[in-house]
Amino acid sequence: MSDLTFAKMGTMVGEALGTSSWQVVTQEAVNEFANCTGDNQWIHIDVERAKKESPFGGPVAHGYLTLSMLSAMAMEIGVVPQGTAAALNYGLDKVRFLAPVPVGAKIRLHSKLSGFERKSNGQFLMMTENTIEIDGADKPALIAESLAMLVPGPDAVV
Repeated sequence: MSDLTFAKMGTMVGEALGTSSWQVVTQEAVNEFANCTGDNQWIHIDVERAKKESPFGGPVAHGYLTLSMLSAMAMEIGVVPQGTAAALNYGLDKVRFLAPVPVGAKIRLHSKLSGFERKSNGQFLMMTENTIEIDGADKPALIAESLAMLVPGPDAVV
C-alpha cells in the first residue's frame, strides 16, 4: 500500500514516485497481444523469420504492448494515493518509442510526478513522466507522459 496522500502529492511535483520490479516480456504475451489487436506483423510473432530477417536478431514486442504494461507497473509502485476511490486513465500527452524490446528482455518502470492539480469537481489530475527501461540496454524502450484522474474516497486525506 502506498504511503502517499492527496495532501502530500501536491508538494511532491518533480519527485520520483518509484521504480517497479523487472517484468519479462514473453513470446506468449507478444502473441496474445497480436491476437487481441490483430497486429500480426512477422517481426513480433514469427520467431524463425525474425531470427533470420529482423535487424534485431529475433522477435520484438509491440510498442503498444510495452506501453500497455505501464499501468500495472505504476500500480505496483503505488503511485495512487491512499483513499482513492477510482483512478481513471485520462490519456497521454506524449509517447516516444526509443528502442525495441526483444522478446525475453526484462523491463521496468521509473515514474516521476510531474503535476498534481485539484479540479473544480473535487477530483485530481495526476501527471507522471514514465520511463520504461530495458535491462542492459543503453536506451529506454519508451518515455510517456501520462494523465490519470483520481477520485478521492470518503477516507482520503485531501
